[in-house]
Amino acid sequence: MPDWKKLIEAKIALARRGAPPGKQHSDSRLPAGQTLVTNFPVLDLGVHPEVSLERWSLRVHGLVEQEVLLDWQAFQALPQIEDISDFHCVTRWSQFDMNWEGVRARDLLALAQPLADARHVTLHSYDGYTTNLSLEALLDDDVIVAHSVLGAPLSKMHGGPVRLVVPKRYAWKSAKWLKAIELHAEDRPGFWEERGYHNEADPWKEERFSRD
Repeated sequence: MPDWKKLIEAKIALARRGAPPGKQHSDSRLPAGQTLVTNFPVLDLGVHPEVSLERWSLRVHGLVEQEVLLDWQAFQALPQIEDISDFHCVTRWSQFDMNWEGVRARDLLALAQPLADARHVTLHSYDGYTTNLSLEALLDDDVIVAHSVLGAPLSKMHGGPVRLVVPKRYAWKSAKWLKAIELHAEDRPGFWEERGYHNEADPWKEERFSRD
């Protein structure tokens, strides 16, 4: 089993560490403190759950008119889109022009019909990970429940079969191995938020840590 304490401490240290000298990019698309890369790094806690397409499902529940439970076939039958966006990790790397394919999060939520008092969401993953967003952030038109990236299905290490993609937030909000979207009235900090990461995670404001 992974040494969770050491893995968590290592990731926090990496996020706090500045980018290497001379590696900053002058492009106005790059938030402060980020380094541009052309690969797709893998950073996680060392657990990659095995989720077959046959047993995968996505649940939308909580403060909704109609709970939704989608299997793979039903998910693929929904309107599919492609969206190109930039991806920013709190560990200080960014990649431009990531081409994602999947379903808009707001289209999924429309199936469930959020109640008037729903203001926040918790994203639940198959490995037990959670993260939180405002409902408003999840409804943005570039937020995708993605099954493919850069022309290929998502690999297990990148969160396949399905992950969330929230381009306007640091990547820890883009939950891998997505299992459920839970709507509720109050805000509920997730895994990293409970460990000192910023609740909003806006890369353009460098909202890395709650104590910054």
